[in-house]
Amino acid sequence: MKKYLYQIKSDLPAGLVVFLVAVPLCLGIAAVSGVPAFSGLIAGIIGGIVVGGLSGSQLGVSGPAAGLAVIIYDAIEQFKEQVPSTIPSDKVFSEAIQVFLLAVVIAGVIQVILGYINGGIIGYYFPSSVIKGMLAGIGITIFLKEIPHALGYDKDMEGDFNFYQIDGENTFTEILNALGNPDIGATIISVIGIIILILWQTKFIQKIKLTKIVQGPLVAILVGIASVFFFKGSSYEMVQEHLVNVPVANNTKEFWSFFTFPNFSAIGNSLVWKTAIVITIVASLETLLCVEATDKLDPEKRITPTNRELKAQGVGNILSGLIGGLPITQVIVRSSANIQSGGKTKVSAIIHGLFILCFVAFLPQVLNLIPRASLAAILLIVGYKLAKPDTFIAIWKEGKTQFFPFIITIIFIVFKDLLWGVGIGLVVAIFEILYLNYRKPYLLDTSTDKANNQFRFLLAEDVTFLHKASIMSTLNKVPNGSKVIIDGRKSISIHPDVREIIRDFETHAKFANIDLEVKGMLEGKQPNPIADFEELVDKKN
Repeated sequence: MKKYLYQIKSDLPAGLVVFLVAVPLCLGIAAVSGVPAFSGLIAGIIGGIVVGGLSGSQLGVSGPAAGLAVIIYDAIEQFKEQVPSTIPSDKVFSEAIQVFLLAVVIAGVIQVILGYINGGIIGYYFPSSVIKGMLAGIGITIFLKEIPHALGYDKDMEGDFNFYQIDGENTFTEILNALGNPDIGATIISVIGIIILILWQTKFIQKIKLTKIVQGPLVAILVGIASVFFFKGSSYEMVQEHLVNVPVANNTKEFWSFFTFPNFSAIGNSLVWKTAIVITIVASLETLLCVEATDKLDPEKRITPTNRELKAQGVGNILSGLIGGLPITQVIVRSSANIQSGGKTKVSAIIHGLFILCFVAFLPQVLNLIPRASLAAILLIVGYKLAKPDTFIAIWKEGKTQFFPFIITIIFIVFKDLLWGVGIGLVVAIFEILYLNYRKPYLLDTSTDKANNQFRFLLAEDVTFLHKASIMSTLNKVPNGSKVIIDGRKSISIHPDVREIIRDFETHAKFANIDLEVKGMLEGKQPNPIADFEELVDKKN
């Protein structure tokens, strides 16, 4: 750990800011998931301390994720239906929660196994355009979702990041509701917070040495708390729904009652295993996508070992399930806040977890003084930075093949949810790859003798079955009486289906008076310079 402590001047304030952002997100996701608020805080604590310590990600921050909220809510409702009728009605919910926690533990075990069998490699198969679209889409979603909180319209907790919400509203109707009924005090606090955050990034302010230690988000929070006291007794006074609301225990016994433990007797329940598998798939995909996105945001461009990340997430989910917490994933909102607050190493994630633990256990009343409008100001800036106009311009300049999956990913994330956006974006990217493969399986050279209908087909390095349609279509257009050379000498591999097409064309050429010459079409294994090089290196070693 010593090698990380040299960055403590950056990691400590960043961890504090992430902690302030994470607490309302933990509470909000718990509320949307239909579980006690403390379950979200437990996941935040373990995500920071345990997963942060075990993970190889230097800037990623883990905790409960909004993407799992609907899955959790539906699963608990199904478990409630399975509770025996002999159980008192006031105990049904707690019984369902205990069974659900067993599914979380099992999901964690499966994630650890996936880490050991190299399941983390899945994350490398997502195109850069989709990952960048994911970041921009999440940025737009954060920005839109935080507008109501910035205006003091807090009927929905932070964390409800789906376009359509459980209460029947959607992202845009919530904004319209907020604009029609703003709270002036909350609006003033959020505007002041945004001004502070913008000023803190100016060259003039950054020249002041103190600003390198005290980050802008922390100043925005402190000014927000001061404003709450200043507005007391006035028409701008903050009501409780405009403040963070952490559960407060009156004594030690009540504090320990917040923890819940899994019901291991339900191990044979098929619904438990089904839920565990769903959690494993969704949590692992969200984590791997966020790892890829966080690495792209990292100023030092460090690469996270994904298999190690799955193991860390698995251990975190096992512990979270054992003591009553929600499922954990790496979360891009907190990770982005960490990076933009100046975090340098994994210590910032661990510090944020320690802060949650200490304040929830000993100083929950202090957290309940923080106005949610101040947190909204921070997240508005985070959202804007993730979806800056410069990003859209840069992707557009890279070409339509990059921009199309990028923009499709954004649209589905904003109007549906994260996994839909990434899934559709990936499908679009794959279809573009298929189209490019269809178009470019060979180089057609007619420069040798156009007048006499002479054609030379230079096959690509890798000719797969995806090229069948293009090659067949072109060969069918060759005029009778032409001279054709099919040159496969530069090809590393030629799929048997393509070989069959060329053999069929050889037969056709005899009947169509086509002078055909085939070069380099070796049967069986083609020359592979990459494999030969690797074999040579192995021999020398």
